[in-house]
Amino acid sequence: MADSRILPAAILGALVALGLAIAGGLVGKGVENARVGDRNVTVRGLAERVVKADLAVLPLKFAAAGDDLQAVQADIDADTAAVRRFLAAQGYQGAEVDLGRLEVTDQFAREYQQQNVAARYRVAQTVIVRTTNVDRVQATTRQLDQLIRQGVVLQDYTGPSYVFTKLNEVRPAMIAEATASARTGAQQFARDAGAELNGIRSATQGSFEILGRDEIGYEAAAQVFKKLRVVTTVSYRLR
Repeated sequence: MADSRILPAAILGALVALGLAIAGGLVGKGVENARVGDRNVTVRGLAERVVKADLAVLPLKFAAAGDDLQAVQADIDADTAAVRRFLAAQGYQGAEVDLGRLEVTDQFAREYQQQNVAARYRVAQTVIVRTTNVDRVQATTRQLDQLIRQGVVLQDYTGPSYVFTKLNEVRPAMIAEATASARTGAQQFARDAGAELNGIRSATQGSFEILGRDEIGYEAAAQVFKKLRVVTTVSYRLR
């Protein structure tokens, strides 16, 4: 009778032990898979493109000074007419030329009046050219000496600003290029690790930068050709 009780107990114990072993193996496999699932690689992809500006803004500021305000304003009016004639001769349409801010300074009315002021009034006017014809603006800057010969002296001249306004048109293609660049780098990392890519874990797009094509020596705004740059950061799962 005792033997009959021992045999079933032994069988039951063996089955329990076998079940624990199988369960332990599955848990171990699960941990192994979890570790593989946690493996990832994060890379950056770069895309750059050289483009030409499609908008130019050229401010031309000139001034006159004197003790008679009406006479000074008359000088400004004459200079304004001369600048407009010059720009019309360059081929600009009326809609491309506009008047900027008129500045009038009374030296005697200033809080901190300078001693021995040469002229009481100073009037400054700015004429602004805004056009999509950037080549024409480049040519115009090389002929500004004609204004000087007419007695128009430019003040605070810094040259034209060139702007690229079509970023939205090239944005999708550049993001695709940056993402492809990131994937190429991730694939190389995966090969070195003896693994394969298993989908994107996360991705972020950096800001677009608009730089001058020649990054040294010239401000970006003064350059007709721009360098667009975007960097994407992508994290891939490995398997």
